[in-house]
Amino acid sequence: MDAVRDLRRRVDEGFVGLRIVPWLWELPPTDGRYYPLYAACVDLGIPFCTQVGHTGPLRPSETGRPIPYIDQVALDFPELVIVCGHIGYPWTAEMIAAADKHPNVFIDTSAYTAQRYPSELVEYMKGRGKRKVLFGTNYPMMTASRALERFDDLGLNDEVRSLFLGDNARRLFRL
Repeated sequence: MDAVRDLRRRVDEGFVGLRIVPWLWELPPTDGRYYPLYAACVDLGIPFCTQVGHTGPLRPSETGRPIPYIDQVALDFPELVIVCGHIGYPWTAEMIAAADKHPNVFIDTSAYTAQRYPSELVEYMKGRGKRKVLFGTNYPMMTASRALERFDDLGLNDEVRSLFLGDNARRLFRL
């Protein structure tokens, strides 16, 4: 309850989302200790942001699996906007499947430069996933200019570029 109260206070101060990094606690997103915070996010109208995919630090990566963890949280909280950072690599196909399955699940590209986006993600962005993928940097570890190196090589049309670089985030975070 202390964490829920702190979240409410922070949102009153201007926070627009909650970020939890499950690998830090070695507790998957389905751990019941997170559930009161998810409910608070729904009540407050803010997204839950998390890390998916393998960990950069030498810590276990299991908590970053999109399936079963993100899939289950999305089933348990269909009103919760879930933004999954770090693309989900090496489980990018699972991450795309979860985003396709659940209208409340989204992918962000933080921690990856444009030239490292998996081809399946780029194709998803160009098509059915154009409203499901958000640009991210993982600042201060990676600046926006670094993250966008060779961005033009992706071949995105103007609509997809606009959605990816800002419009999707503005919509989800109510900016």
